[in-house]
Amino acid sequence: MLIGELAAQAGTTTRALRHYEEQGLLESDRTTAGYRLYEPGAVRRVRNIRELLSCGLTVEDVKSLLAYLDADLPEVLSYSPLCADG
Repeated sequence: MLIGELAAQAGTTTRALRHYEEQGLLESDRTTAGYRLYEPGAVRRVRNIRELLSCGLTVEDVKSLLAYLDADLPEVLSYSPLCADG
């Protein structure tokens, strides 16, 4: 898929995708015309990158998790109140 398609499916911008690629978080192939081509699994990877960054991780933190970005992330950040009575 092309960069615009990936951006639309992942809910982000083409600028963010280029940034992720520059930082080594995302890879693409190129067409003969130089357009970026992404695998269908890139949608999940981009969503995971966005989720981790929104949780406060840095790009360097996310880089250390590259091996896990192509699968669903575990639900470890879910909210649970410490005291139900306040």
